[in-house]
Parts: sequence; C-alpha cells; structure tokens
Amino acid sequence: MTTAVRVSDNLVKEARLVSTVDNRSVTGQIEHWAKIGKCSEENPELTYGLIKEILIGVEELEQGECSEYEFG
Repeated sequence: MTTAVRVSDNLVKEARLVSTVDNRSVTGQIEHWAKIGKCSEENPELTYGLIKEILIGVEELEQGECSEYEFG
C-alpha cells in the first residue's frame, strides 16, 4: 500500500544527496531512515552499527541466506 506523506523540502534535499551515495531512491532513503529511527527508539541501548547488522541478518534470513551455527 502506498500513502502520500508530506515531508519538508529540507528532508527531501538531504535524502536526495545521501540516496545518490547509497544507491537508493529518495523514497527508499527516507524509508531507510524511518526504519533505523524506529529500531533506535525501540532499542535505545543499541548503536546504529548494531541495528544495521541486525537488519542485514533479518534480510538474510528472509532471503534464505543462512546456515546453522555449530558450536565448538
């Protein structure tokens, strides 16, 4: 489902700049920031780097890119 949302011109300008570097669309960049911000609010003790690694791990699981961990 797509919903139109109004955001400031400044946010769009910043997202356009960063999205070019990260190879995302402007919308994708804003969605990325929202996802990171939501995770950060829900888990204030986690660093940005750790949140990003967790999201990468979740995506790998969803794409079937995982293997069983073997102890020892």
